[in-house]
Amino acid sequence: MATADEYWRKTRRLTFTLLVFWVLITFGLTWFAKSANEIVILGFPLGFYMAAQGALILYLIIIWLYNRQMIKIDAEFGIEDD
Repeated sequence: MATADEYWRKTRRLTFTLLVFWVLITFGLTWFAKSANEIVILGFPLGFYMAAQGALILYLIIIWLYNRQMIKIDAEFGIEDD
């Protein structure tokens, strides 16, 4: 049986990995917003769509991945919810 330290190590690694993706998405969109705004779709700059829609979708994917992976980790260590 695995130890509690191993469980928390895997949990922290998952959390920090997804946190890095969150930071890259957040600051990456703002970093490239000026060049993305040169592309116009339906009268709105692409940066608008990326900030208003794209980032939110990517954040939801991060949350979904976290939930999916935590269910697997919990099952691996025998602490899953019923």
